[in-house]
Amino acid sequence: MIFSEEQLERYSRHFVLREIGVSGQKKLLNAKVLVIGAGALGSAALMYLAAAGVGTIGVADSDCVERSNLQRQIIHRTENIGTPKTASAEQTLKEINPDVSVILHSVQVSADNIEELILPYDFIIDGTDRFETKFLINDACVLLKKPYSHAGAVRFGGQTMTYVPKSGPCLRCLLGSVPPHEQNVSCSEAGVFGAVTGVIGSIQAAEAIKYLLGIGELLVGKVLNFDALSMNIRITKMSKTDSHCRVCGENSDILSLAENREEYELQGCRACNGDNK
Repeated sequence: MIFSEEQLERYSRHFVLREIGVSGQKKLLNAKVLVIGAGALGSAALMYLAAAGVGTIGVADSDCVERSNLQRQIIHRTENIGTPKTASAEQTLKEINPDVSVILHSVQVSADNIEELILPYDFIIDGTDRFETKFLINDACVLLKKPYSHAGAVRFGGQTMTYVPKSGPCLRCLLGSVPPHEQNVSCSEAGVFGAVTGVIGSIQAAEAIKYLLGIGELLVGKVLNFDALSMNIRITKMSKTDSHCRVCGENSDILSLAENREEYELQGCRACNGDNK
């Protein structure tokens, strides 16, 4: 692969990094990352992936841009209100970096389509807001042996962790199952500080890039918690993979997504149906 003059200039700050260099940039340009949720977390993740030169970026989202999104979903613009988030995201990503190929998946992610959706990609980023969908992504990645970054944000706080097959615990090891609604408030109910989602989404992009390059230390077996009010960052180490985990444990009973379909469906009434992404 020969870099053009524009690429030599664009990626010059990567080339001087010993951990990346020319060979690392080639890896990024040949890599494929899927971001599920083109909202708040996904905005920062997508934009930094494109800027870094990840060659193929998938964007999965079925929503359209709303005015209330713009307080934190920085990939979208006022003029994009009413347009699909996937198309709006593509426009911004192409403006950031014409090198990248953007693949749009304008669908609601479900147990019926997620395996086909994630299969072509090297790394998955969860930028969704519902725990039902988060567990669906987790279980699909575990079953298909796909590395991925989990994250969430509400009010002034956010958290993120990384799963790599056979290297550490998954989301089910941490939480077991979808929390009940009273423990799982939405952003429209509790609010969310926009900059928090930018911080956490940027960390998700960093984890994806580090994984693709094989550098640094990932948040595998760790949960990073960020509190914007106190500016406190706490990293909690998790125990090893839970032997009782239903999807990655020794005696796992979730062998297919279809068998566990009910857990992935929206439970109860959520005032914020997709708005926190």
